[in-house]
Amino acid sequence: MSTALATLGVGIGWRPEITAFVRELPGLRFTEVIAEGVHPAHPPRDLLDLRERGVAVVPHGVKLSLGGAEPVAPERVAHLAACAEALGSPLVSEHVAFVRAGGIEAGHLLPVPRTRAALDALTANIRRTRAELPVPLAVEPIAALFDWPDAEYDEGAFLTELVERTGVLLLLDVANVYANARNRGEDPVALFDQLPLERVAYCHVAGGAEHDGRYHDTHTAPVPGEVVDLVAELCARHRPPGLLLERDGRYPPAAELRAELDAIADAAGMERVT
Repeated sequence: MSTALATLGVGIGWRPEITAFVRELPGLRFTEVIAEGVHPAHPPRDLLDLRERGVAVVPHGVKLSLGGAEPVAPERVAHLAACAEALGSPLVSEHVAFVRAGGIEAGHLLPVPRTRAALDALTANIRRTRAELPVPLAVEPIAALFDWPDAEYDEGAFLTELVERTGVLLLLDVANVYANARNRGEDPVALFDQLPLERVAYCHVAGGAEHDGRYHDTHTAPVPGEVVDLVAELCARHRPPGLLLERDGRYPPAAELRAELDAIADAAGMERVT
């Protein structure tokens, strides 16, 4: 893994609503932006300013549909590549998921069946995507409220084989690990011991909420203590290059965001950025 990825540290997702907060973090070394919201010819000025002061900006795609049966759309891959070029990004990221089938847009990230056929389709799309990107690609396993039946792999084996087949990096969302384990009645730490943690490019950390007996990864709530504890468990095994706080609504006061960033840094044994 490159030196640039090895020194990301603690970051926060850039959103227009909190751009002033992100801009004023004195120790910030990396941030993430939703790629579909960026016009590569005219990126947000605040993102360019962050980049000029040495902050790594990672475009995070949500609509490639890497896990779909159809080949990835070349124009979507080209957009992700253009975002990386425009922002001088060290890598880009997307999801182990699909969002469309038969011309129908789901509007959500949907889980990929853990079958050989699905792994073949995912592998082909990741290889096509990587071939057109100027930087490495990291893929994020999603939080899913259901699993497809007749699985031929558990999650750890599925992701490990995907990495081995494609050479792709992982974006490990610790909040997703917590949500999936809680909803499945499993031990979240067990997944850490099944994955090639040395292939993790960075991690997401976020909050969620329980509704009708299911835990939803909403990104609109404080990070629960159980997720912070998982960060510590992960870093005791292998500290990732970076940990990024995600927040996508119901933005709290700046003091609360700073406290969450500090809690993540402390759990990971990383330098505070506040």
